[in-house]
Amino acid sequence: MKTAVLGYGTVGQGVYRMLCSARGLEPGPVLVREGKKKEPFQVTSLEEILADADVKAVVEVMGGVKPAFTYASRVLESGRHFVTANKALVAARGLELSEIARRTGAGFLFSAACGGGVPLLHNISLAVESDSLRSVSGILNGTTNYMLHAMQTRGWDYARALAEAQALGYAEADPTADVSGLDAARKITLACAVAWSRLPDRGIECEGIESFSAGDVADLQSRSLTCRLIAAGKPAGRTVSAYVEPTVFSPGAPECSVADNYNMARYEGANSGPLVFIGQGAGRFPTASAVLRDLSCIVQGQRAMLSADCAAVEADNSREQHPYYVRCAAEAAQALPVKALLANGPTVRLLTEAISVHAMHTLAQKIRKDGGEIFFAGMKEA
Repeated sequence: MKTAVLGYGTVGQGVYRMLCSARGLEPGPVLVREGKKKEPFQVTSLEEILADADVKAVVEVMGGVKPAFTYASRVLESGRHFVTANKALVAARGLELSEIARRTGAGFLFSAACGGGVPLLHNISLAVESDSLRSVSGILNGTTNYMLHAMQTRGWDYARALAEAQALGYAEADPTADVSGLDAARKITLACAVAWSRLPDRGIECEGIESFSAGDVADLQSRSLTCRLIAAGKPAGRTVSAYVEPTVFSPGAPECSVADNYNMARYEGANSGPLVFIGQGAGRFPTASAVLRDLSCIVQGQRAMLSADCAAVEADNSREQHPYYVRCAAEAAQALPVKALLANGPTVRLLTEAISVHAMHTLAQKIRKDGGEIFFAGMKEA
């Protein structure tokens, strides 16, 4: 199957190189920006790709929603298969692209958009054919995991951890999408859509790691706790619970051993029980390998990851409850359901009673709106 590629950055180069030696696949033209064409196989317009009748599939690794959506819709309207690693595109316009694909009979797969080389979406899409999934969660952002791991094992503060992540290429010059939790939120959005045919395009509670400090590291280490950024989703009536937040784990939890920029994803099936996947969550060849896996699935006959009845919903986190570890000013703590006071003074550290995810995130927003500081992390109970 001759396959064109949109984008020739880090991942695009990996996809093209793998296409050159993959069984059942062959490389087609590669779209690059005007002025960037340096190789005979490169083109500068989508029209040149669509004019090639031998091209049966197109891979998109450009990123962003514009112009990726325009390109994707035109590819699918032409009846060609479309594979993408673009989480922002699928989270924002995936339902529309899925509808076009069903109408034209084209394949639309995107397992590389969540977890890089970690086959989370791929396995969820297979599992739902015969099992009912109870939950999906995990460490879905390699940048923040690298930073959190470095802060807790190398003694680095937040600024140094971020600078090192940028120097290694794990973090962008503007790291906001990673450190704010937005990247992980987009990924759990896709996981929910594949697992339960509900795409939470609003209502996701999202807390990143910007408030995590060296003082928090010291206190957690004194209690033998480890912090990771976790994205989680599960069914909630006619919708889903979906959120991202720092979470602290007791020794022995698998998440504690996930180092550097690795991802760890898990889901629990009613029949299969819990399954865990660990691997590189980003990078040229881990992500390219997921793209090639999708292309191979298309060759074997798979056409969709989103069901025909998949619908956009508002996430509901009001019924998802657990305790929280919190650092905040003493006066702000009065609004929290305190279970245990860990450290007293102008700044306090405490454990809360079980409180809903929605309530905790709402309280934190109010504290910050009033000019206060807060760090909070869900407590993962053994």
